[in-house]
Parts: sequence; C-alpha cells; structure tokens
Amino acid sequence: MTKYSIFSLVRNALSYHENWQKAWRSPDPKPEYDVVIVGGGGHGLATAYYLAKECGITNVAVIEKGWLGGGNTGRNTTIVRSNYLWDESAALYDHSVKLWETMSQDLNYNVMFSQRGLLHLAHNVHDMQEIGRRGHAIYLNGIDSEFLSPNQVKELVPFINLECRYPVMGALLQRRGGTARHDAVAWGYARACDAMGVDIIQNCEVTGFEIDQGTVKAVETSRGRIGAKKVGVVTAGHSSVMAEMAGFRMPLESFPLQAFVSEPLKPVIDVVVMSNAIHAYISQSDKGELVIGGSGDPYVSYSQRGSFDQIEHVAGPVVELYPIFSRVRMMRQWGGITDVTVDRSPIITKTPVENLYFNCGWGTGGFKATPGSGHVFAHSIAKSEMHDIAAPFSMDRFYTGALIDEAAAAAVAH
Repeated sequence: MTKYSIFSLVRNALSYHENWQKAWRSPDPKPEYDVVIVGGGGHGLATAYYLAKECGITNVAVIEKGWLGGGNTGRNTTIVRSNYLWDESAALYDHSVKLWETMSQDLNYNVMFSQRGLLHLAHNVHDMQEIGRRGHAIYLNGIDSEFLSPNQVKELVPFINLECRYPVMGALLQRRGGTARHDAVAWGYARACDAMGVDIIQNCEVTGFEIDQGTVKAVETSRGRIGAKKVGVVTAGHSSVMAEMAGFRMPLESFPLQAFVSEPLKPVIDVVVMSNAIHAYISQSDKGELVIGGSGDPYVSYSQRGSFDQIEHVAGPVVELYPIFSRVRMMRQWGGITDVTVDRSPIITKTPVENLYFNCGWGTGGFKATPGSGHVFAHSIAKSEMHDIAAPFSMDRFYTGALIDEAAAAAVAH
C-alpha cells in the first residue's frame, strides 16, 4: 500500500499523477472465508477493517451488489454528532466521535473530518424543554453540550433571521460535532482493508443464504456460492429483505430520505445548523456548496429519489431562517433508503440463525456512527458475543420492551 505523504504527492506529480497504485484490488471471491460481510458501505467496510486490525481476522470478504460506497454512504449529508438522549445511545455515538477524531491518522487517508460544531435550534416551548432535557443528560454522560441564547446563536450565524415565522428561542451546541467527506470514508477504509488482505468484491449481489440445521454455512450470490464461518449483514435499507432471505423478520420500515446541494458559494457558514420542529438542516461543504436536508418522505419505499413536495417542505423554512439564500440555485438532489425501527435506534444483534449477525436500523443516524458501529460489530462477530456498547441494541429489546426511544434526539428524520 502506498504511504500517502507530501513526498509521494510530489513524486507522482512528475508523472502527471498517472502512476498511482490502485487503492484496492478487485479479486474474484474465494470458495470460503472466516467472515463474510454483506454490504460495502461505510459500516460494512469499518467492520472488516476492525476485524483485521484489532481482532486479527484477515480472511474476510466484503461483498457489495453495486459499487463500493454507492448506497447510503454516498447519499447522506455527512453530519457527525453524539448529542443523543439515552445513556445507551450516548455511549455508542460518542464512541464513534472519538474514533472520528483519529480516523485520518489511523487510515493514512484524509477523510476531511471537520469539528466545526453542530447547533440544534429550538423554535417553541416544547423544543426548549427537549434540548434542556437532552443537554443535561448529555452533560451527565461526559459529552460536550452548551445552551445558547438567541443572541449567542446570532453571533455564530450572523445572517440568521431570529424573528421569522419560526422564531429562534435558543439552541444546543455540540462543538465536537461537524462533518466529514462521505466518499473519503469509504475509500479510506477500503484501502486499509485491502492492505491487510481483506477481499472487496463489487458487483456481487446476495441471492440467499445456505443454512444447515439453524447455522449459516454460505452466502449465495450472483457470482456463486461463498462459504463462510460467520456472516455479518450491513445493508441499511435492504436489511429487512436480507432477513427474509434468512427466514426471519426484522422490525424495520424503509423510507426515502433526500437532500440537495446548491451552487458553490464563498465561505459563509462554518457550523452545522439543525432545526427539529421545522425539519431542516444546513451546512456548507469544503467546495462551498450549501448541503441541505430534512425529514424523510412519508411513505415506505426502496426508491433512491424523493418527492418534490418534500423539497418544498425543506426549502421554505430554510429561506425563512436564512433570507440571504433565497436566490441561491440548487444544483442537484439525491435520496438514500433509511431503515427505521419503532424506537428510532439501531439494531446490532445476533439473529435466530447461528453465526449470522445483523447491523441495521440506523435511520438517519448511520453516517455519524460509521466507525463506532463497525468497531463494536467487529468485536461482536469475532468473539461471538455482543460488545458491551452494542448489547442494548439487540433485537431482543422488541420482545422485552427495553426500547431506546430516540425519536426526539434523532430529530429531523422522525
């Protein structure tokens, strides 16, 4: 694996950047692996990375039905935060933020993680009560959290309209929150996995599972049978489809979630701003584009395009809050498929099939959890026992009633 540095950059510049080594191989699948990870997005790649790096399991395949990172990993708004209400969620998401903080150094790949801060606006009494409750809970869990007055919000975002149709009554600020480059996360993990011997197999669709006496033995794919001692499924919006193939049901519904970006502008906003009550959030990318998103579409679908009325639903409040953007042109729109549970928290679990594990149900919280999710899932698969941080997110909670209700902290999507 090429060690990226200023010297390798200069050396390759002399050959017009035509001789860079490929970042990862495209091998044919072996007959059998110790672990097969189904899903080549951020979570699947992170799982393979930590299996190889920390658990010593390198005979691993990551299989992806399309191209690497072509699902939700490349179809999100790149926000990173850990300001969740319940202890279980706070532990999981802050574990992830801590891994984000060292990821570029660990992977020797710039994932462009920018801790520019995340501002969560309150527009009514209920919002103020919600951020008050969540802010104090977060503080007790050792996670940074600050309450801001409207004037302090104005100092951070000078062009915001505090007295619009959605008056700003206060805000909750997490300074360690921010954004990262979604594609770079997939590429960085893939490159590091490949260097440790993990096979990344693209254009390989799963068509079924071979299960013998309640134990998974292999994955059936469009490129043939792939034997596996253990299988981890990380397929986001299609997780319920994978579960059905394995003969059981997951408590999931899949909804489109869309976002859009503007033409590039000069730097104008250096913080992520979220609004729960009006379902709109905004940040500015390193290329200058305004990245705008909101709530999921109100219908179940596997489409990767959202409805036009949802764009209007998001754009209206954005223009009210930030009048200076009223004439900015939007360049493109896209959608991802979010898998949503009844308590709006993920599922990281063993399944009724022995040696088959699922990591799903992230809703709109998937990207921010990428490294933490992969880390605890890898250790769970390697040890055949759920990691302490992952244990509360077992699918058993839907039988016991020990739900982790993050409908408010998950905010804009639910």
